[in-house]
Amino acid sequence: MLQKIKKIKIMVLAIFIVSILTAFNDQINFEIVKNLDIYYSLFRELNVYYVDEINPSEAIKKSIDAMLNSLDPYTVYIPESQIEDLRFMTTGQYGGVGALIQQRNNDIMISEPYEGYPAQKAGLQAGDIILEVDGKSIQGKKVDEVSEILKGQPNTTITLKIKKAITNQIETITLTRKEIKISNIPYHGIISENIGYIYLSNFTENVTADVIKAYKDLENQGMKQLIIDLRSNPGGLLMEAVNLMSLFVPKGTLIVSTKGRIKEWEKEYRSTSVPLDVNIPIAVLVNSASASASEIIAGAMQDLDRGVVIGQRTFGKGLVQTTRDLSYNAKLKVTTAKYYTPSGRCIQAIDYSHRNPDGSVGKIPDSLVKAFKTTRGRIVYDGGGINPDIVLEPEKISPLTEALIENHIIFDYASKFRYEYPSMEGLNNVIVSEKIYQDFVKFAMSYKFDYKTQSELALDKLTASLKEDKYFDLTKDNLEALKKQIQHNKEQDFKLFEKEIKQLLLEEIASRYFYQKGRILAMLRDDPVLAKAIEILSSPDEYAKVLNINK
Repeated sequence: MLQKIKKIKIMVLAIFIVSILTAFNDQINFEIVKNLDIYYSLFRELNVYYVDEINPSEAIKKSIDAMLNSLDPYTVYIPESQIEDLRFMTTGQYGGVGALIQQRNNDIMISEPYEGYPAQKAGLQAGDIILEVDGKSIQGKKVDEVSEILKGQPNTTITLKIKKAITNQIETITLTRKEIKISNIPYHGIISENIGYIYLSNFTENVTADVIKAYKDLENQGMKQLIIDLRSNPGGLLMEAVNLMSLFVPKGTLIVSTKGRIKEWEKEYRSTSVPLDVNIPIAVLVNSASASASEIIAGAMQDLDRGVVIGQRTFGKGLVQTTRDLSYNAKLKVTTAKYYTPSGRCIQAIDYSHRNPDGSVGKIPDSLVKAFKTTRGRIVYDGGGINPDIVLEPEKISPLTEALIENHIIFDYASKFRYEYPSMEGLNNVIVSEKIYQDFVKFAMSYKFDYKTQSELALDKLTASLKEDKYFDLTKDNLEALKKQIQHNKEQDFKLFEKEIKQLLLEEIASRYFYQKGRILAMLRDDPVLAKAIEILSSPDEYAKVLNINK
């Protein structure tokens, strides 16, 4: 009898709980229906009575974006017109002419053509200005608008009216769009004795196959240690990161896990394939722009003590996005879960209020940080992103160099250089000699540009404060004397910051002849992070010490 009463009580309790949940869900559904009805009636009234005509699509798109922005930066609405961009993000492929474009004032300019694609084959160069597309002026249009116009189905034609860099000559060029596939690995090679190097730019489809191909090529060249460069790699497909990491760890190893509100998003991802090599010493290079799938690799390498991570703390983007279909061929890319490294660390930045200006992880208060342990017992911490085993702070550029970049002076000089020297036999011949540098200084000084040092900015701030506090009249003579003492001198600064300016000149000029590969190789000529990786990999004892390996 008691057993029967107990069963009845359990049944009553279950019915009660279901009733509460049903009522709760009914309440939520009622709130959704009520507020959607309010939204519809509000928009209808605006559309009828607002003083100016409203563009419905544009207004509703903005309201949707505002709603999604209140959640996180990665949950986004993708209208049908932008589906091609989504395809490019996941596959690295799109139909187009194969060129990056940028906006300068009211002009749309080619910033870098992709080697081997229609724009480059037709002779378009960095610095060329697009005036018309298919007979229609693009004056006043934004970069994203022109980008959409340039894209299209492969094998369709497009006619561009171009004003050439330097000569300002007007040319009309007809191009045939092609399927553009951006390489995941723009460069790989042996960079120091037996050390192989792979620069990985994205995690789109088939990146693992690309890495296998590059790895075997390096292996045939005698590679004994490997550097994987993930700096400024924004990430991409989760499974490609898992598959890539599987190349270097035993089968069945936990690489990353995800946790979300819905049970189906709680998953563990383990290596399922036979690895290429579980013993080769590895160094992974990262910076504050290494995000998402890049952080999965860096986090797994660190937690599993599989490789040394070198550089700066990564971006801190550990959110999983899933694409859901909407009406009228639109889509919703919605955050459904968070990434966790093998030790249990959450990659996602836990405190959005401490972000850097570029969006990456800033200083995290100690009270918010938890300690975890790697496979060999090393202490690692969460807080957002992956903090490298060896931290090297990024080199800050001078105000003069910033001004040269912002005013496109380095870019324009590279265009001038390419025009004056139409060909270059090999990348090793690209150098910035003293003669070239002095020519650049003369070129730069012809521009009307200026800049302020940190000292001058601080003095401006102090002057403003003194004026506000009504002490300016008492101190203005001293301020004027100090201003003269710290005032920058362009000619002196060109000498003082010659090394960093030469490096940026080298990279820009190299890209004019050898495109993305040329820029990367020029960057690597004087790269302290790469130099540190070579140093660690060249010393087995130092490598073992970092990873707590008992030899």
